[in-house]
Amino acid sequence: MVQLQVEGVRAAGEGSGIVLSADGLLLTNNHVVEAAANGGRVVALFQDGTSAPAQIVGRDPSSDLAVLRAQGVSGLTPVTIGNSDSLRVGQQVVAFGAPLGLGGTVTTGIISALNRAVSVGQESGASEATVLSAVQTDAAINPGNSGGPLVDMQGALVGINSAIATTGAQGGSIGVGFAIPINQAKRVAEELERTGRATRAILGVSLSAGDRTSNGATIGQVTPGGPAEQAGLRAGGVVTRVDDRPVTNGNELVAAIRDHAPGDRVTLTVDGRQVDVTLSGQTG
Repeated sequence: MVQLQVEGVRAAGEGSGIVLSADGLLLTNNHVVEAAANGGRVVALFQDGTSAPAQIVGRDPSSDLAVLRAQGVSGLTPVTIGNSDSLRVGQQVVAFGAPLGLGGTVTTGIISALNRAVSVGQESGASEATVLSAVQTDAAINPGNSGGPLVDMQGALVGINSAIATTGAQGGSIGVGFAIPINQAKRVAEELERTGRATRAILGVSLSAGDRTSNGATIGQVTPGGPAEQAGLRAGGVVTRVDDRPVTNGNELVAAIRDHAPGDRVTLTVDGRQVDVTLSGQTG
């Protein structure tokens, strides 16, 4: 991991990052480096005490991920990529990061839940809200941990620490932290490295703003020509499942769809019947 110091025109902050390649490719959260996107700077601090300026290669607010390139470095040790689809509730994990500026901090815990739909907004430092399909952990995560690795007991990367739930204004850990699964983040990171932008899966619906039920996600409007319309979905339909994943509200539907890649075929349960939909893509 690396510690990231960020300076923008109007704001400054810090966070953590993950080494992806020996020549300085780094992965972190978009909200960690967003302040430096227009006229700011990012400095990567390595575990051996050296530092290097880092340039933003690409960032995707919708997935809260960003890829950077540390300048003039070589011989770094890349992280070992794991498989977040193999995670199980109760499994032990370790979080690395720089909480409150304390670089190289290690905490441990377990996987508390999988496929947790988490709405992350400006409280995390982001300029816009996004919905994550997250891994929940009770490993202590605090401000400054964002963008750092969550690894299994073999040291393989399974998630990017991204958000916490708190009960007060201080924003400290209460044992409810959230990480972006690496299988989801890997696809986005590869696109950002290649093109500077990332695509996300699209169902082609909006959700009903007046929906207050806990029994599914109510479709508001259907995009003409989109995947949902082509599959025969209509406004007012209630989605209760995506493949074998239950959906009880709109955020859970958004998270379930964003867990997929453009072109994936999913089976929705809508008003009690199963509908196959091939998702399209949209560039973030």
